[in-house]
Amino acid sequence: MPPDRRRTRAPALDARFDVPLRGVAVDAHTRCAHYRTERDIIAIRFPCCNVFYPCHACHDAVADHPAKPWDAATDLDERAVLCGTCRTVLTWRQYLHAEDACPNCGADFNPGCKTHLHLYFQNAESL
Repeated sequence: MPPDRRRTRAPALDARFDVPLRGVAVDAHTRCAHYRTERDIIAIRFPCCNVFYPCHACHDAVADHPAKPWDAATDLDERAVLCGTCRTVLTWRQYLHAEDACPNCGADFNPGCKTHLHLYFQNAESL
């Protein structure tokens, strides 16, 4: 955490969701202050705290610890991606093979999110 940044405590979990979710200005479809397009409708569970955040910047902004990445070699079957439309929790493998739409409800996912996999996985180049 930068030395000029003061933290008191993490915001409460968002009661609109059945999974533990936090973030900055999160809407009902998990869009946040950092990513707000119509297709930005996923939240990601971080292995360091088992809390879902709409993005890496939300975790950085509200968590009281550094983010820990998933391991691309061992964690693809972890249920870690929440569809903000139907609230289905997908495994990483399901998400990565979903062709930019939720396999449960068909809601469009932002294809640009996959360019950020290096922020969520160690060994992301193997995905």
